[in-house]
Amino acid sequence: MKKAWKERFMQGVFFIAACASVLAVALICVFLFANGVPAMKEVGFVSFLTGEKWKPSNNIYGIFPMIVGSIYVTAGAILVGVPIGILTSVFMAKYCPKRIYPVLKSATELLAGIPSVIYGFFGIVVLVPMVREFSRWLKAVGVIQSASKGSSILTASVLLGIMILPTIIGVTESAIRAVPSVYYEGALALGATHERSVFAVVLPAAKSGVVAGIVLGIGRAVGETMAVIMVAGNQPRIPDSILKGVRTLTTNIVMEMGYAEGLHRETLIATAVVLFVFVLLINLSVSLLKRRGEHA
Repeated sequence: MKKAWKERFMQGVFFIAACASVLAVALICVFLFANGVPAMKEVGFVSFLTGEKWKPSNNIYGIFPMIVGSIYVTAGAILVGVPIGILTSVFMAKYCPKRIYPVLKSATELLAGIPSVIYGFFGIVVLVPMVREFSRWLKAVGVIQSASKGSSILTASVLLGIMILPTIIGVTESAIRAVPSVYYEGALALGATHERSVFAVVLPAAKSGVVAGIVLGIGRAVGETMAVIMVAGNQPRIPDSILKGVRTLTTNIVMEMGYAEGLHRETLIATAVVLFVFVLLINLSVSLLKRRGEHA
């Protein structure tokens, strides 16, 4: 009797915790859409989403440059982080010596625990000067007309590529280790080499987990704020080069929310709505990929 009472009590505790989580998400959705959608209507949905100028002092609110900036920076982070993350995962799961594995695993986990502002300082001190010197060299050889100051799409992409590595490595390694060993052993029995067995059999079998790790990394890159503010240049314009500064959706909100009021504040919340929809679509993609993996 006492045991049954404890079980019912714990079921109630778990149910309340689950309801609190759902309620928190619901309240966030209600707040964002209740405050953001009216601002979109007042500015105009098309003008708000496709406008190329952001001038709150003149009541001009167009977030298209920020949308493009977020896409550019995220795409760059994918190009930098995904190949390194996948290859690192393969090494840790199939090649890494046992003595080195604990050190490498701890290092990747430590990357996940470093605060964003520390990444930002690293970007300012190391990456920004490197990109500045690189752009000066490109100007010297005649590739570009003017040198960059260093705060650019390229800098933010490299930094975000480093920041999403722990997510991609952790999920991808788990997916590779979850592949039954008979896949690898069967490939070897058929005469395949170790490398061919890993890359042609095991890695494709872990495809759903690998893609899920990539999508989660994209979600991290899209939502990152502090590090991007410090290295991206924060210029609300459509860039014509990866060496130009850019402003993302997250940085636009953070930089102006502190002093915004009236329609300006509401349009920043509307910007958060657009960002929320992006993240929601990413999470939906992860759910669909997991379902496909379970049914495969």
